[in-house]
Amino acid sequence: MTTENGAGRPAPRPGLLTFLGGVGTVTGSKFLVETDNARLMVDCGLFQGLAELRRRNRRPLPLDAADVRAVVLTHAHLDHCGYLPRLVREGFRGPVLTTPDTARLAELILRDSAHLLREDADHANRYGWSKHRPAEPLYDDEDVENTLRMFDPVALDTDVEITAGIVLRLRRAGHILGSAWAHLTLEDGHTVAFSGDLGRPVHPLLRAPEPFSGADALVVESTYGNRRHEETAAREWFAGAIERTLARGGTVVVPSFAVDRTEVVLHQLAELRREGRLPGDTPVFVDSPMALSALQIYRDAFGNRSDELRPDVLERGAAALDPQPFTLVRSLQESLALERSRVPSVIVSASGMATGGRVVHHLRGLLPDPRNTVIVVGFAAAGTRARDLVDGTRALKMYGSYVPVRAEVVNVPAFSAHADASEILDWLRAAPPPGATYLVHGEPEGSAALRDRIDRELGWTAVVPRPGERVLVR
Repeated sequence: MTTENGAGRPAPRPGLLTFLGGVGTVTGSKFLVETDNARLMVDCGLFQGLAELRRRNRRPLPLDAADVRAVVLTHAHLDHCGYLPRLVREGFRGPVLTTPDTARLAELILRDSAHLLREDADHANRYGWSKHRPAEPLYDDEDVENTLRMFDPVALDTDVEITAGIVLRLRRAGHILGSAWAHLTLEDGHTVAFSGDLGRPVHPLLRAPEPFSGADALVVESTYGNRRHEETAAREWFAGAIERTLARGGTVVVPSFAVDRTEVVLHQLAELRREGRLPGDTPVFVDSPMALSALQIYRDAFGNRSDELRPDVLERGAAALDPQPFTLVRSLQESLALERSRVPSVIVSASGMATGGRVVHHLRGLLPDPRNTVIVVGFAAAGTRARDLVDGTRALKMYGSYVPVRAEVVNVPAFSAHADASEILDWLRAAPPPGATYLVHGEPEGSAALRDRIDRELGWTAVVPRPGERVLVR
């Protein structure tokens, strides 16, 4: 029987939410929202880490990409935006709705991703390790350029009608510059919210997330769902590791995400420089072309006095990111020269999980020497070199051979831009309870722990969904 509204027309059916990615893992975030008149995706990220996860990037999505009306992008990290060019290759032609800063940062990340995918395919063809003959990248530069033309920046805290009866509002998430959590009002009046990656109230550069204001259904991340960040202790661990290493004549390498984490690390090094704990004559190198481009976007935000930046930091200007003297390493030749240097120094280099990029070269050269130190400054997913180091591996495989791990390894997870369990609960507390809260973007233990705390402390219905599961929004 068809339900009718007061005018005799069929009433809209409840929206349908499908979990296409980001379930049981911290990568591959993809969520599908379907109504009578539209299909929308919230985030469209790549799976990373374990080989089984990466293989999912090659599996076709259970939908026709041409039927997707729009994509809502919460922020620019690869595990949230990195599948977009593949979606475009498969026929998606709608707008990508996101904040202006996310659009700028995503441009850097997607172009870099296409470059790395091409390098991997070329390497596989050269050495024959792929089962595909020939190996082809998931997408290429042309797909990225086609994707970038579809970006449609929208301001925070502004209602945007995506299609008749569906309204989007983006709210500040405080995770990286431009990050937002998304609130959707559907045709039948029900609402669904997505946290994206939620930032921290103590982020050294960005303002705290706007609190959750309520929705009928909530999809919330759980990266640190079973952990608590030790903020003061972590900064002391970071400073102490640098002091110990320099005292014994070693070099510190910090694998760091090119977007936001590099800025946070530079801010902390600037603080140590001002306090005299990082000597003025100790070289600091930033060795990641993408990180340097992202750094300029952050500096532009200071110049524009962005509302996303903390007022106290804003008053200091871009000097907050400037542990002078420090050196921008642009060319590959300059990067390789660092490996031959015997001067104790600090090297900040991407990628953050050491899955690729120039940091892998630095690790290969520095790990065998016990005078050196590797500082892991954020979440390290299973199957990544950074996670292996944190877990205490004694040898690390790089470029087809194993390198002994004799350097000191220091784990500083509190430098992560992800909220911990208590910070997520604080973000939720002021809101009326949703009909259901879905825990995503976390490893199983973290998601389950946060589900139990939400149930116990807030009395909300909290669920860890299964991959591919479909639920009604009501």
